[in-house]
Amino acid sequence: MHTLPAHCKLVAVLGFVLVVVATPREAVWAFGVHAALLAAVAATARLAPGFVLRRMLIELPFVTFALLLPFLAEGPRVVWLGLPLSESGLWSAWNILAKGTLGVAASVLLAATTELRDVLLGLQRLRLPPLLVQIAAFMLRYADVISDELRRMRVARASRGFTARGVRHWGVLARTAGALFIRCYERGERVHLAMLSRGYAGTVPVIDRLTADRAQWASAAALPAIALAACVLGWTL
Repeated sequence: MHTLPAHCKLVAVLGFVLVVVATPREAVWAFGVHAALLAAVAATARLAPGFVLRRMLIELPFVTFALLLPFLAEGPRVVWLGLPLSESGLWSAWNILAKGTLGVAASVLLAATTELRDVLLGLQRLRLPPLLVQIAAFMLRYADVISDELRRMRVARASRGFTARGVRHWGVLARTAGALFIRCYERGERVHLAMLSRGYAGTVPVIDRLTADRAQWASAAALPAIALAACVLGWTL
């Protein structure tokens, strides 16, 4: 899993997510098959269950929204533990939870087995617009620089006795955000001028070219292919 080319894994994850979305919500067993496939991938990649579960906490806001649907949706009601719940709301909540969780888990597995630089190279190999790939590359490269700039501004505020305690301090925080934006914009202009002075003409030279043989493509296609079989059976059974 760690050695597969990034563009193979990107295509596999995209295909898997599309198949999961296309799976009918009534085919509960099919979602079990999808989850088992991801568990097999995680085991093959030797990723600890706790490692994956901690990174899946990002979907908590969607879980909260899904849990409210049985109480808010209209239609026939069923009583569970003394609570009247909407039947259509229960199916909708299950649909969001199952598909969202599987999609997030697939993304976590991709991120855990692929370096960010390789992901960008994979996107470039898949012929995504070069400008979008370059924007993403610079965003990742300069994220730490921007966070360091924000930390220095926060230290400067604290050294002058400032502590945000309520709404009346929002003006100071807004000016901080504005100053950070101006500094980032000016830094971007300097970086762009430096690139132009080194011969930049709209594209970044590719040093490492990703290639994949048939065996690697077949290994990557196993995940969406098996999930597709479960999806088709879910619609036909």
